[in-house]
Amino acid sequence: MSDRELSDPITMRLPTDLLSEIEEIAKICNRSRSWVFVRAVKSYLAAEGREIIELAEAKRDIENGLGQNLDDVIDEVEAIIKGAAA
Repeated sequence: MSDRELSDPITMRLPTDLLSEIEEIAKICNRSRSWVFVRAVKSYLAAEGREIIELAEAKRDIENGLGQNLDDVIDEVEAIIKGAAA
């Protein structure tokens, strides 16, 4: 068993077809429904969830004046390219 601290149990409702798939996977893998669900949530967080967090952080940075103007960045890149071509 993992050494990670576990939360209090949570209750949620799932569409019955989704729960059926979770139960089928748990049975095939000889694991619990919780195990399957935790893996699914981890997968989501590693992909789409991570992207949502990164976009929120980027928006917060822009609001705090930490962003760069795209036109300025393009001008700088073009100057670098022209310098490299010379």
